[in-house]
Amino acid sequence: MPELTADDVRIRIREFERRLRRTAEVLRGSSVEVDGYDPDDHGPLVSFSGLDGYEEVDRYWVDAPFAFVSVNYDDVENEHLYQVVEPDLDDLETELLDRLIDDIRDSLIHRGETADEGDPDAEATAERVAETALKEELRELLSVYGVEVEPASFYRLFYYLHRSFRGFGKLDPLLADPRIEDISCDGYDLPIFVYHDDYTDIETNIAYGQRELDNLVMRLAQRSGKHVSIGDPVVETTLPDGSRAELALGEEVTPRGSAFTIRKYADEPFTPVDLIEYGTFSLDQMAYLWLAIESNKSLIFAGGTASGKTTSMNAISMFIPPRSKVLTIEDTRELALYHDNWLSSVTRERRGSAADITMYDLLRSALRHRPEYIVVGEVRGEEAMTLFQAMNTGHTTYSTMHADSVQTVINRLENDPINVPRAMIQSLDILSVQTLTYVGDERVRRNKVLAEIEGIDQRTGDLDYSTTFSWNAGEDTFRRNDSSVLDEIQDERGWSRSELLKEIRNRKRVLEYLRDRGVTDYRRFTAMINEYYAHPERVLDAIDLDTEIDAGFE
Repeated sequence: MPELTADDVRIRIREFERRLRRTAEVLRGSSVEVDGYDPDDHGPLVSFSGLDGYEEVDRYWVDAPFAFVSVNYDDVENEHLYQVVEPDLDDLETELLDRLIDDIRDSLIHRGETADEGDPDAEATAERVAETALKEELRELLSVYGVEVEPASFYRLFYYLHRSFRGFGKLDPLLADPRIEDISCDGYDLPIFVYHDDYTDIETNIAYGQRELDNLVMRLAQRSGKHVSIGDPVVETTLPDGSRAELALGEEVTPRGSAFTIRKYADEPFTPVDLIEYGTFSLDQMAYLWLAIESNKSLIFAGGTASGKTTSMNAISMFIPPRSKVLTIEDTRELALYHDNWLSSVTRERRGSAADITMYDLLRSALRHRPEYIVVGEVRGEEAMTLFQAMNTGHTTYSTMHADSVQTVINRLENDPINVPRAMIQSLDILSVQTLTYVGDERVRRNKVLAEIEGIDQRTGDLDYSTTFSWNAGEDTFRRNDSSVLDEIQDERGWSRSELLKEIRNRKRVLEYLRDRGVTDYRRFTAMINEYYAHPERVLDAIDLDTEIDAGFE
């Protein structure tokens, strides 16, 4: 047997002492009774007295009663700071937390509680089961340690354990903030920036060291079912909550270190009423789009980054008639349609010996499913040819593109790498171009133009298009012109001009009623649209009656 060194002896003594202390704790035990947390009885879990040199201009909870946000303004530097405030731990709680994280990990893995697969709220049920399991483990381990804790201390420990095992650590408050659209991390030891609905781009008090950030990027990828490594350092994925993430590991492609950008997924999707309320579209435009979608007109939504292309396409999909078969195709899961007869498909990267499944593959397969509406997340290459072939064979299609004008869209479609023949582009009916811009000091999204593709000019050979709606930036209003699409719908339906105009007025009345009543919940909105399809006169009569009742109370 080899001779033990002095260091070996000391290590073995420390290990023996640790086991002895653990045995004593088990024998001694402790009964930890923790009631439901009540801030009136147990005191606040978080406190914040402000930042020197800053004026607090906003404060709101993102995970009550554990975490809130304080937005502060520095008048000298003319800048805002987004301060995440979480529970402070004393020395004993910090030591306990480190030990709990080590001891609780294996126990949680082996518990194996799951939600009932038949539960319609399975995700929420699974979260409740996980929280209950975590609290039970926390109680048991504190009892084993022989540690008595106050309820407030228990819940501070629980918050950080839940953040570590069920969430993404320090990132959780940002992911939980409904007023944040984007989260950006640019490298090691650099502050995270967020895009805030009220304060636009704003620096936060959160930063990550090298090891911590590398681990987070790998965890974001793993929780999304993807792999990221130094050999394959860039990944585009969708997080479990639906948020879209672009990840980069190490310093191979991002010299300042691992980086990520997360585009938040809204828990409640935008409806057409939201887009009207925010001024992205006018009431006239939305009634026009509603009639066009019902009449199987194909659309492309174009615009720059963060201009709201996908949001608008997702919102107007609520006008698709009920029971129509809809098929969506995406690189990363972003669309969320609220439609019963919907088949969703997502591309797949190569796995082992299996081949890639591209958007082109999915689009070819989609045509065999005989869909009435095909929605493609974004067209960039060869899949565009198949998309336009689908248009030319009578399928109604919607998609998005990166382009800032009608002419730019046409140029991208006609040239490499897309190369759609000009004759095929004629099958596109409507082109919406959106922009992220400013109205005064407010950053807003606006539909710059709704254009209609009219065919090929016989004299020049170029594609002809007309502008049906355009945005006047100076007055922040929308201008309306004649529409060949509406003329086509009138002919297809066998309507007179007065019947067409009446139908547009009726749809405006429905949308205006929903806006005035604040109906922005997608379930209620979709139910009303579907009811209009089934019984338009009944819906209009109900609106008239409700309006008369309201007038009687004034």
